Amino acid sequence: MTILVDADACPVIAEIIELADNHQLNVILVRNFNHFTSKHYPDFVSVQYVDDGADSADYKIVALTRPGDIVITQDYGLASLLLNKKAIILHHNGKLYTKDNIDQLLTIRHTSLQMRRAGIRTKGPKALSPADKAYFKEQLEKTILNQ
Repeated sequence: MTILVDADACPVIAEIIELADNHQLNVILVRNFNHFTSKHYPDFVSVQYVDDGADSADYKIVALTRPGDIVITQDYGLASLLLNKKAIILHHNGKLYTKDNIDQLLTIRHTSLQMRRAGIRTKGPKALSPADKAYFKEQLEKTILNQ
């Protein structure tokens, strides 16, 4: 089992790396070249950089994901593609993407896009609090232990 992270805007990378270290799992951070960092990560963490295309990171994550891998993303479209690959997909808020909830999430995303195109301002997600990060970590721990 590998943990793959849609890492461009992921606010819980430190928590993911900590848990992966505790469970001796590999982590792959997939980033766009615009988010290049010279930060040094432990040996069990690799960084895959992709071109600056609209969905380049998504395509790379889909290509790298194997059944049973855990993927962390806030992208509902990416999550819907990965469900068919039998991956476990978590949002960075700790919620699990499933075949039962993905259609509703995609509908919400589509409605929000239509509103923005019509000029209606929508709020983005609020920053994660320490409690939110702790909840994510708890959910990721449960996910790892259940595999």
